[in-house]
Amino acid sequence: MSILYDHEGHRKYLTVTERTAFLKAAERMSQDVFTLCSVLAYSGARLSEVLALTPERIDTKACVVVIECLKKKRLGVFRAVPVPKELIMGLERVHDVAAARQDPSRSRTRLWGCCRTTAWNHVKYCMGKAGISGSQASPKGLRHAFAVAALQSGVPINFVRKWLGHSRLSTTEIYANASGEEEQLIAGRLWGTF
Repeated sequence: MSILYDHEGHRKYLTVTERTAFLKAAERMSQDVFTLCSVLAYSGARLSEVLALTPERIDTKACVVVIECLKKKRLGVFRAVPVPKELIMGLERVHDVAAARQDPSRSRTRLWGCCRTTAWNHVKYCMGKAGISGSQASPKGLRHAFAVAALQSGVPINFVRKWLGHSRLSTTEIYANASGEEEQLIAGRLWGTF
């Protein structure tokens, strides 16, 4: 079975259009839910990794979120993922990151106090409001979408590998096999050469 398609051949990643619709739906939720959904969409991190974020892992000057790779066999493996300045400003506004970083107890307190199931349900609800269903309507669909969009935007594969926290480049290369809307754009470049 492919990482990009389920056992029935359905796509497991969101298209750019679907991801945009998801973020629009999330924007209508509480600010807390919106920041959670935004970090998932813009970082490519796993749900558990995003839920583990603390103020000390938000670098407002460099505009990166520092993700602990929770899928590794050992703790203490981190990766810095660049995110849009607007997302950093949203995290500052909603979670008061700068002040929390100055307080030793708050700096290590998770940004979102909800459990994994609640967070997953928030994402699923926003997907439904955006009219997205199927295998791609999940936090993992956002992770896959991040990887596909990054590669199709011309981001070097070694950066995508680093941002996703993959140990092997071969794992990241799977995302280069995306199809549908994205494949049509790529093929369109070829057709323009005829």
